[in-house]
Amino acid sequence: MAQEDPGAPSPFEPAQLGPLSLRNRIIKAATFEGVMPGGAVSDELIDFHRRVARGGAAMTTVAYCAISPGGRVNRNTLVMSDDILVDLRRLTDAVHDEGAAIAAQLGHAGLVADVRSNRHPTLAPSTQLSAPAMGLVRGASLGQLDEVVDQFRRAAAVAINAGFDAIELHLGHNYLLSSFLSPNLNHRSDDYGGSLENRLRLSRRVIEAVRGAVGPSVALTAKFNMADGVPGGLWLEESLPLAALLEADGHLDALELTGGSSLRNAMYYFRGDVPMAEFIATQPRVVGWGLRLFGKRIFPELPFEEGFFLPFARQFREVLSMPLILLGGINRLDTVEHALSEGFEFVAMARALLREPDLPNRMRNDQHSAGLCVHCNKCLPTIYTGTRCVLVAPTVGG
Repeated sequence: MAQEDPGAPSPFEPAQLGPLSLRNRIIKAATFEGVMPGGAVSDELIDFHRRVARGGAAMTTVAYCAISPGGRVNRNTLVMSDDILVDLRRLTDAVHDEGAAIAAQLGHAGLVADVRSNRHPTLAPSTQLSAPAMGLVRGASLGQLDEVVDQFRRAAAVAINAGFDAIELHLGHNYLLSSFLSPNLNHRSDDYGGSLENRLRLSRRVIEAVRGAVGPSVALTAKFNMADGVPGGLWLEESLPLAALLEADGHLDALELTGGSSLRNAMYYFRGDVPMAEFIATQPRVVGWGLRLFGKRIFPELPFEEGFFLPFARQFREVLSMPLILLGGINRLDTVEHALSEGFEFVAMARALLREPDLPNRMRNDQHSAGLCVHCNKCLPTIYTGTRCVLVAPTVGG
């Protein structure tokens, strides 16, 4: 185990994320909120992030903000367009009123998109079957990839006009940009396939375009897969040099390190219990039968460990000088302190803040040294009815 730095910063002192001054070093990671019916900014979505902001996190992240209708996870996903600009401003104002910053996670779902729900085609690096898309997804043409870059640029401009303080680009979980990085999903023979530089080309184009759209006064980060957790997928031997290339480009203010595949191993980035019965109950009959037959392949049981991504993330801290955000099963104050002592600039929490949105305040005030989350993962099937911890009574209003 790496030795702690006695001069490490406190989790609760202000810190810089690029041009952005944050009140502490705890960030609410993106978790799909499940309260955007038809892609609308609902009062429930605003209340969700207001509670997190009031609870003491430095920044909260709005999940799965799609760059286009075809890039949605499903039809109940935000599309970053001028049509919802006024309501997005209500959301950012609510978070700012509580003293926190707010980030928009921008992405294209790619092979993870539910085509039937979206009623729009999706894209992949190479033509292949996709269970979420319920069929064959065609490999993207060069013209379509140019349009993806433009869509990211336009979506980022909308986010900034709406008052977001930061943009997080989704390069994880085998969403579109992540799938281009993964050797088992990208079989192209053109400039977007083969070598590491080619497989990173689309992500680099997107990052450069978004930085150009938002300018130097907005924090720009990327959620980046260290490993896909599936045979033949991306692993450290390739993700480390890919991250070094992104650092050398100089456009990003931080990387948030993650792993796993929403296509083939979603539990890689959750760990803990698999509430299969609850998942099946939320699905149409045909999908439910599919989960009964193949669910253990997509949701394998992986034991939960506190800070489970730390061993991989240390490899990145060793070779990169840019700021890094540690993610993955962080529930304890001593885990946060240890991460900061090892040189990580920020930590990101997800399930712990579903259970207790005010956990940062409780930790800061010496009321809690660890969160109450038991890693049952029964929050995961609630994404269809409003993402929440099932052990907490529903909250009315903010």
